[in-house]
Amino acid sequence: MSAAVLDSAIDRRAIPAAAAESTWLAADGHAIRRIDWPGAASPRGSILFLPGRGDFYEKYLETLEEWHHAGWRVTASDWRGQAGSGRLGKDAVTGHIENFDIWIDDLAQLWQCWTAETPGPHVLAAHSMGGHIVLRALVEKRVAPDAVVLSAPMTGVNGPPLPLAMLHRVAQAMCAVGDPMRQAWKWSEKPGELPAKRANLLTHDPERYADEAWWRETRPELVMGPASWRWVERAYASWLQLEAPGALEGIGVPVLFVSTAIDKLVSHPANVRAAARLPKGELIALGEEAHHEVLRETDAVRAGIMAKIADFLDRTAHRA
Repeated sequence: MSAAVLDSAIDRRAIPAAAAESTWLAADGHAIRRIDWPGAASPRGSILFLPGRGDFYEKYLETLEEWHHAGWRVTASDWRGQAGSGRLGKDAVTGHIENFDIWIDDLAQLWQCWTAETPGPHVLAAHSMGGHIVLRALVEKRVAPDAVVLSAPMTGVNGPPLPLAMLHRVAQAMCAVGDPMRQAWKWSEKPGELPAKRANLLTHDPERYADEAWWRETRPELVMGPASWRWVERAYASWLQLEAPGALEGIGVPVLFVSTAIDKLVSHPANVRAAARLPKGELIALGEEAHHEVLRETDAVRAGIMAKIADFLDRTAHRA
């Protein structure tokens, strides 16, 4: 099936007929959403996808459905505390977490259960903050995928050019002088409304960008705004762990980074350095053609990225 025919057959604003939404329970009983494509009778393997901060899997239905059409058994999950899986702060829109270790524990539990019920090879894929948490889980040997695909992973932020330790101390101070659950940056003049010019940070494709607003209106529980200061502080603390000598160097599985030089949210130079530190790291380095949400770019750009991901998986995720 050609890419053009496949793209026209995917409705980005509907849950695919072959997919089923459900919830799974974390160790402490917290209910977390998931969506599954059971796949063919003899799938070529299984892919587990995790989205980014303030993200939701509905934004990636096109990519997930495309992997399903390619023969994969596909699953995607929320992170606890965002999308349709509750909130951990004091309101319905602030993204808060007390420690990234909570998300790593959740991922490890999901991975153990999911790999037991799905055929290999097993691929772990994630976007932005999800990529950061996946790298932390790999460093700590909490997951053991056959291959990993990271879309614009958050190995650093595109922010002030200050030493990481200094940025962490500033965030610690902000948590000490005020409520750590308060929002770390301004959202928009009207609560719940997407900030102006936000599209210029995410994708060149106005229709795909509009899909997000459609889902937020259709499913209001998906709406999330800025992160809390505790999230910021814990993010810097987690980055320090990834920067530790030998941390990324100890990851032995093939990992593909897809990163863009014009990313205004995560640090492309940090992604380039991180990919180079991995023994089996590979990098797709994009430029002016792609903003942060590389899997939601224009047709031509996205098709090229998906083809390169497919090639990577053909080379690294082999059937037993």
